[in-house]
Amino acid sequence: MIDDPLPPGLDDALAFPLIEALTGRRSRRFALGAEIPDGVFAFRSDKPPLPLSELEKMLVLTACAGNTGWHYAIMRNARYAPHLSNYACAAGGRTFPSGAGFHMSELFFTDDEGVYLLQTRDAPELVAPGPDGRRDLGELLAAHRGRVRKLSDGRLKLPPEVPHVEGHNTWIVNCPGSLLAIPVADAAQYNLANICYYVQNGVGFFDDTLNAPIPGLARFSRLVDLDNALPITFMEQYTLAECTVEIATSCYAGALMLQAMGLGGWMFNGLNPFSVLGASGDPEVPGLGFDFFNDPRWPLPQVTGLPGVFEASCPPNHPDMKSAVDALCERKFGPGGPFHPGTPGAWKDSPRVRGAADIHDEEFRECVTLIADYILSRFGRFPGTIPAVYVQTYLQAQHLDLDFYDTFFKPGAYLQSHARHFSRWHGPDKGEGGG
Repeated sequence: MIDDPLPPGLDDALAFPLIEALTGRRSRRFALGAEIPDGVFAFRSDKPPLPLSELEKMLVLTACAGNTGWHYAIMRNARYAPHLSNYACAAGGRTFPSGAGFHMSELFFTDDEGVYLLQTRDAPELVAPGPDGRRDLGELLAAHRGRVRKLSDGRLKLPPEVPHVEGHNTWIVNCPGSLLAIPVADAAQYNLANICYYVQNGVGFFDDTLNAPIPGLARFSRLVDLDNALPITFMEQYTLAECTVEIATSCYAGALMLQAMGLGGWMFNGLNPFSVLGASGDPEVPGLGFDFFNDPRWPLPQVTGLPGVFEASCPPNHPDMKSAVDALCERKFGPGGPFHPGTPGAWKDSPRVRGAADIHDEEFRECVTLIADYILSRFGRFPGTIPAVYVQTYLQAQHLDLDFYDTFFKPGAYLQSHARHFSRWHGPDKGEGGG
């Protein structure tokens, strides 16, 4: 249950200044129960770990990947006006941006109790705003709690040792009492959406790894200008960069929430992505348990997803790339999608707005499928040169042991929200540092 009665710390967080969150954000790693055994910061906490309360946990998770209602769409592109720009793949907005409204990530997380998925990628508007644009926080948190799916008991099995965790993180990452948020991107579908984006803007591709054209693409000269073609690897690096922006800003939104709540933690990338996903090859390190495949042509495993939970838009999750393209188009133009007239929206005449987008016709789909098929056949995988499932940035939230900071730092090492956290969120019997 969400905390009842609500702690006064919630009112503090609601009134917390944005500028203070921005300027006061720091990586504060030393948690209750932590220990640095040696060196200049040698210190052992004399207090036990304290897990986040249900309210604290849902506030952090909703900050990282919360649904914020219907997004407003990209309103115009002169190339195909008066049709509405039809790039977006989800109808709902979230607490972080996504290039062209693609929204290809979901948020996994772990704590002492288990491993979970918070599904918001294709959520409709969960809570409608009032006339002033505000949403009821209690309703919002309850709605998000209802979208949490438990995947397994116990904390994510990620040994605190190299090569699974980088050396500077082994002493604290995924520690008892912490909440570890893991945004995971479907880079395969992002790659397909980028191919769609370029094709509808008249841009074709060539294989720069062979310095050769894509066979058969010339017959789609009505759609793409092959004299103005882009390298496949450029497009795929673009996909990877945009996925990074999406999952990094998800963690950054959560990091700002930590400051407002007075929680410790930090955003970082010091974990082995294959160990996190479950593709390390070590059966003692199952991670999230995603499927992966090896091939002599690939220097590293290709992770394809968790069946029935998070499946990238590539084989074996689809029998072929035509099926993957059709699934992407269904996500965009089918029921619940951003360009289906029956999907509600933020506008006074939402059916008219959503119905103004031009649907990808059969010729367009054939062109996109040909490019995707070529990449699959050329590299034996899709995407060809980047991961199909991508993790890079994480957020950890935890309760700070303020004694550590008082011992080693000058005054001002933490905010007043941290100084008052335990008394404001956990009752007057909890002093500074949780003692």
